[in-house]
Amino acid sequence: MADLQDDPPSAGIGAEDLPPPTAAAGSLERAAALLSGHPVADGCNTLVWTLRQSPHHDIDTPDGSVDTDIPRLRAGGVGAQFWSLLVPPGQPYGDGGGDRTAPDRPDPDRPDPDQVVSDTLEQIDVALALMRRYPDDLRLALTAGDMADARNRGRIASFLGPVPGRTLTGSLGALRAFHALGVRILAPAGASWAREGLTAFGHEVVREANRLAILLDLTGCPPQTARGIAGASKAPVILSNTAAATLNPHPDNVSDEVLLALREADGLAMVTFDAARTGDSLHAVADHLDHVRAVAGPHGVGLGATFGTGPGIPRPAGLTDPSGYPRLLAELLDRGWPESEMALLTWGNAQRVIRDAEFTARAAQHHRTAGA
Repeated sequence: MADLQDDPPSAGIGAEDLPPPTAAAGSLERAAALLSGHPVADGCNTLVWTLRQSPHHDIDTPDGSVDTDIPRLRAGGVGAQFWSLLVPPGQPYGDGGGDRTAPDRPDPDRPDPDQVVSDTLEQIDVALALMRRYPDDLRLALTAGDMADARNRGRIASFLGPVPGRTLTGSLGALRAFHALGVRILAPAGASWAREGLTAFGHEVVREANRLAILLDLTGCPPQTARGIAGASKAPVILSNTAAATLNPHPDNVSDEVLLALREADGLAMVTFDAARTGDSLHAVADHLDHVRAVAGPHGVGLGATFGTGPGIPRPAGLTDPSGYPRLLAELLDRGWPESEMALLTWGNAQRVIRDAEFTARAAQHHRTAGA
């Protein structure tokens, strides 16, 4: 299985591909060199939902109506992407034209469970079609080895997930079915089994996710639930898109208490580029990365930009699309981040949590076989 000591070919990032410099040229060149061997593993992109609304959209060429396309992913040095399969907050469930407030859905905040499952399957179908449509650029990844192999072949490793925990309504069969379809991340937020701590079924979900090497994404979970899942899981947990509540008390940002629990569990907090949660500048995003690194540790910080949308989402200046990654890395280099920790931030930490989840799964399966 490939690892971080591989000598991969260039990911296609050169000085000519970088955005207009806003940092010292030396730092941008160092960022480009780092990305050639340790590209960005981005924890959250919602392009699947966007493409579901515009199925004929071509991401092979830049288009101002969407912030993600293959040229900008390449220019930003993205080598792995977690493709979110959640319906974004505020969007309707169903085929995109439905109304969550219709008579058969009396509570718009809790759509019918069958509709959530149907939506999730539709999202998976769109994501798999995306991989098939761009085979020279995107490669479905199921393991850490797939992630490294895709990088070495010049592809963007594509992980499916998270899917919503609300799809699991008293049975683990849906979780196993999602795994068979290629899903590797589950988001418990909003699930009845993870609203105020874990129920007995919630503990079963955590154990089964560990057995299947499915990562648990705690984004959006109440602090008590997040700490409980981090403590119950034998595999690392993640926050696929977050920011530091200490710097910005946005309701979706994470407290230092949860970051410390994540550190204890060898987990990973991936910082978003949503200006409402971080602030409206590249420097503000760097401040959040500094804080998460200080609290969760150098092995507990990553990147989860939440790109994949149209122009309506406010983005920090300089980070309006994936091509801005080299600028951000140059800023961190100028702040004194050592290149070894930069390599963890961009690639190493994401690969580690996936690999550790696989190790936990093998150990659980061995234990089950030995006890049979």
